[in-house]
Amino acid sequence: MHPAFNFSAYLIYLPVVIVVTWLVAWILFKNSKVFMIDIFHGNQQLALATNKLFETGFYLLNIGFAFWIMKIGTELSSPRELMEVLSSKLGGFFIYLGIMLFLNLYLFFRGRRISKARQTHVTPTAGLHP
Repeated sequence: MHPAFNFSAYLIYLPVVIVVTWLVAWILFKNSKVFMIDIFHGNQQLALATNKLFETGFYLLNIGFAFWIMKIGTELSSPRELMEVLSSKLGGFFIYLGIMLFLNLYLFFRGRRISKARQTHVTPTAGLHP
């Protein structure tokens, strides 16, 4: 048995999930600023603060989940087992991360739709008074 394979798996897994989570969050929240500004009707300060809170939550959920599923329950005894466990762990995490990305996109689009609907109901229509 080579406990070094387990340790190597952790040394590979952790930087990969952290870097990929950071990259996905950076892309998502850099581009979501436009949605937030639209949702908050141009109030940039509120939009950017809310976007930063969403980003913080995204990091906490995803990095927390990555640590939660990190445990390798068996002793890895070969490079092949190392690759199989890593592919399973990373693949599962990336699927989860993709779901979280699409959930955030859904929330941004839903927020935008609700904001637009409220804006049209609040805006008085000129010349249509009974």
